Amino acid sequence: MATARAQQGDTLDAIAWRQFGRTAGVVEQLLQLNPGLADQGPIIATGTLIQLPDQPATNQTQTLNLWD
Repeated sequence: MATARAQQGDTLDAIAWRQFGRTAGVVEQLLQLNPGLADQGPIIATGTLIQLPDQPATNQTQTLNLWD
């Protein structure tokens, strides 16, 4: 399993965006893989190792086009 190290001023959203290019669904997986991480508050301590999912969940939204 891959890991990432928090940089100064990092939030979980920032780590998700930097590693996967999106936050939807990824932040939830990061919280599940890293128990106690939410207890740190919004800013993660510099140097904290974050376990990353092998493949983040995909967002299964369906697009509806009214004109097709």
